[in-house]
Amino acid sequence: MAAGKRLRAKVPRRSHGEYTPAPGRHDPISILEEQGKSRLPQLVPIRYTRMLASPFAFLRGSAAVMAGDLATTPTTGLVVQACGDAHVANFGVFASAERNLIFGINDFDETLPGPWEWDLKRLAASAVVCAYHLGGDKDEAEEAARAAVQSYREWIRKYAYMGHLDVWYSLIDEHAVLASLPSKARRHAKKLIARARSRNNLQVLGKMTDLVNDQHQIHESKPLIVRERVTSTGRSTAEALSLFLQSYLATVPDDRRPLLARYQIADVARKVVGVGSVGTRCWVTFLVGNHHEDPLFLQIKQAQASVLAPYTARSAFSHQGQRVVVGQRLIQGAPDIFLGWGTQDGFHFYVRQLRDMKGGADYSPGAMPVEYLIERSRLCGWALALAHAKSGDPAMIAGYVGRGEALDDAMAKFALAYGEQTSRDYDALGKAARQQRIRVARDLREREAAAIA
Repeated sequence: MAAGKRLRAKVPRRSHGEYTPAPGRHDPISILEEQGKSRLPQLVPIRYTRMLASPFAFLRGSAAVMAGDLATTPTTGLVVQACGDAHVANFGVFASAERNLIFGINDFDETLPGPWEWDLKRLAASAVVCAYHLGGDKDEAEEAARAAVQSYREWIRKYAYMGHLDVWYSLIDEHAVLASLPSKARRHAKKLIARARSRNNLQVLGKMTDLVNDQHQIHESKPLIVRERVTSTGRSTAEALSLFLQSYLATVPDDRRPLLARYQIADVARKVVGVGSVGTRCWVTFLVGNHHEDPLFLQIKQAQASVLAPYTARSAFSHQGQRVVVGQRLIQGAPDIFLGWGTQDGFHFYVRQLRDMKGGADYSPGAMPVEYLIERSRLCGWALALAHAKSGDPAMIAGYVGRGEALDDAMAKFALAYGEQTSRDYDALGKAARQQRIRVARDLREREAAAIA
């Protein structure tokens, strides 16, 4: 902790409040266009449509843009297993192997060792942008950012004093979540938790499948859910899936393989997911076990290089799916029992259960009061501190951030400034759409805007 405190002389905490666009800052639209080159071209317009729903949706989909901006900001040199995309909507509840609900980071596509400051700054900035999105004013936006940073600072200090095994076994379960909230926010959280508990394989079966000739099959909703006989590389879907599963099963722990072997594949479809991930290859595989009420849904999602990769040390893993899975196992604390990775036609993928009691908040205006966002930001700061404590040196970080509000002040200042940057970039994307520089899925725009807001 003393060594961390000495880092303040090299990198003053107030320096984290500085943000001005770097000279020669890359055009954000060009960054998004470059990402689109490796994605399915027919789906890229859907990505732009979703990002145009609001500045908050833009922030969620533009991790690559912010990564470039964060790389120009001061860092202490203390490295953790960074999430890489730690915005407020990428935290939520999920089921442990023991079927308990845990709160934490739930998206690891961009995970990579990197500066702890980058995750915390993205979290604080997202709290600001989300607060405005929910109708909050500048004071409320700043309070949301400060809540995240203060919580992170206080919890990283607590983890610094704990034993390493105690940190490793630490989880934020639903009881801890509810105990940390004031009464009104607690009632809201209980509803979200109850909804998450209902999001199991049987719920997916009822929502995503149709009964055809006494057999369930995945319901198509083009272009978002499509049953394809041939993959983008020209290989039959059945053959591609068979080859992929051979690759995937080799990465599943030995004790899980007999369980998977009891299920048979019933159907598979391509599915559009998320905001930033739209256009990457993603499949939903529907498997059936002992009877029709024993379904299993696996998501096979393409993994590309992390958006942090151009600005950090090279990943220890050449396979991007392995990078995602190992990062998740390291910092989530209760990962999916079917996590694994594989390769198909040269593309890297990772596998997880489709829902399995995963749940997040509804960020549409009117669904969440800003005061609840402030409490949720506090929870996100706690979860981020735990993730960093598991993978980094919490004592060094705690010594640097200190007991006072110097870091809170700086990070809140940064978050407000970056919120303005996000608004400018969002306007630039809208201008690019109007000038037809980018193509949007106009027939989906109204429906998608309502769904993703």
